[in-house]
This record gives sequence, structure tokens and C-alpha cells, in this order.
Amino acid sequence: MPAYAFDAYVTAALFDAAGRAGFALGDGTVRFESGETQQAHDGAVLAAAAHPSGQGLVTGGDDGRVMWAGPAGLQEIAALPGRWIEALAAAPASGLIAFSAGRELHVRDAADPKFARAFAHERSIADVAFEPKGRRIAAATYGGVALWYARIEAQKPAMLKWAGSHVACAFSPDGRFLVSAMQDNQLHGWRVADEKNMRMGGYPAKVRSLAFLAKGNLLATSGANGVVVWPFAGSTGPMGKQAAEVGYEETAISTRVAGQPGGNWVAWGLDDGRVKACDLVGQKILDLKAEKGPPITALALTPDAKRLAWGDEDGSAGLAEI
Repeated sequence: MPAYAFDAYVTAALFDAAGRAGFALGDGTVRFESGETQQAHDGAVLAAAAHPSGQGLVTGGDDGRVMWAGPAGLQEIAALPGRWIEALAAAPASGLIAFSAGRELHVRDAADPKFARAFAHERSIADVAFEPKGRRIAAATYGGVALWYARIEAQKPAMLKWAGSHVACAFSPDGRFLVSAMQDNQLHGWRVADEKNMRMGGYPAKVRSLAFLAKGNLLATSGANGVVVWPFAGSTGPMGKQAAEVGYEETAISTRVAGQPGGNWVAWGLDDGRVKACDLVGQKILDLKAEKGPPITALALTPDAKRLAWGDEDGSAGLAEI
């Protein structure tokens, strides 16, 4: 099992379309499993995603830049001096990249350097997510989640309202549901078509990580003593249904989750440094990193669920075969 000591906070661990693992770090570098290092930012990487092309990673930093660390080296996608790029998402289906800078949501097109959109919000944006077709963007903020059409310049967003601070968001793979994690240890969800509300609570800690799996029939989350799995099959999603908790640990809380989009594997990292995975059909739990350490801050699973990448807050990272 390859292991790395990067000596910098691991912001993200990701696989590109070729299955190559990359780690985005608090020292501004992107490190690939091949040993290649690219100095993407003058400062920390705050957010990262796989590039829409499937090659390399796109990163946002506290230097106000959005960069592509790819096969051809570094390319600048956007520069907003003096701003922090704290949330970022990419859509392979549309080739678009979305990122937040304070109260603004920005959009760029990977294939058109001249394309740029900016959408203003009343409060800071904590997270952004594309719908599966890559045409609409969700921006999690205070008081709910704003939905924008990515390419339309002058518009008013559809606002999915719910009181409180929304800190993370994710669309279901069919685009029918949008789920947000909140500051106060709960999830909130909406059926997008009619804005029907869903309250999903009972967490002992803040939920920081969401991952759909099993073709969208399940949603895995962090924030509990194991990985919490909500049922999303059917037209009403989790409404009126109970979540299951897998891999309960009395002395640890899950910090990151990763799911297999087309299958039943889920992986989770804990605040005591361990990493586990489970096939929800067979329900056997694998200890992929059994030794304890700093909290896991980054986690990724390949689509075939054969490889997993992880990183922690002190800069240790690794790859595991499942």
C-alpha cells in the first residue's frame, strides 16, 4: 500500500478519469502518485476537483487563483487577487467549472477561455455543486441553497429556502434531489421539482461530507460514529424512512465519506485516522488503514471501487487496494 508523508494538510484526494491519484495540499502543491509535483498556488489549496476533461485536477487557492494541474503542466483558469477560492466543482458533462469567492459564484468553461459568469449572493458561499448534466449549479449559503443556470448571464436564482447555515451540498445522480449539510448537525433536502422539504437529523457531529452511491439509491454521510446511509430509491427519497449506520465506533466520528456511483461500495475516514470500506450488499467491513493518527481530511474511491486514496490533516496520505 503506497504511503506518503507530504508535511502539509491534505485538502483533497482525487482520481482523474485515467485512475491516476492526485493530492491537493495546504502548501499549494498538487502531488500525483507518479511522484510528479506541481506548485499550483502561492499559499494553500482550499478546494479541488477532477478537471472536466478527466485529466488532472483543478484547484482553488487562498491566492485567488483557479489552476489546472494537468498533463501539460499548470494552466491558470481564473485569477481574483485578494480573494479566497473556498469551494469548487467541475462538470464533465458540460465542461464547466464553478467556484466561490466570498459572496460570488463564478463559472468558467474549460474549452473557452473567454467565457465567464459571476453571480452575487447576500451571504458567503460555503459549497457549490453541479447537477448531473452540468447545466445548473447549487450554491450553499446562509438561509438555503441557490440554484443558477450556469451559462445565463442575467437571472434570478431559484432559492431552496431553509433557515440556518448550509455548509455542503450534493445533487442526486438523477438530479431529482438536492441535499445540504448544515451547521447544526443535520441535513436538509429538497425534491427539486416541487421544492418538497426533507429534514434528516440525529447526528452527533457536523456533517462535512456527502456521497451518493448505488446509482443514486443511497446517500452516505459523515458526522456519526460510523457511516450513515440514507435510502433514496423511489419518488419520495428518504421521506418517512430511517437511515442505517454502518461500522459503528463508540470512540470515533466519521469525517469523510466516498461512494461508488454505480455500485454498493462505501468508504469512510474517521477522526482517529482510520479508514474503512464496506460492500453494503455483503456488509463485510474492511480495515483499509487500521493504524490510528490525525483526522482523515480527504477520501476518494475509483468508480470500480478497486482503489482508494486518503489523506489526513498532518500530511500523511496513502493508496489502498480493495
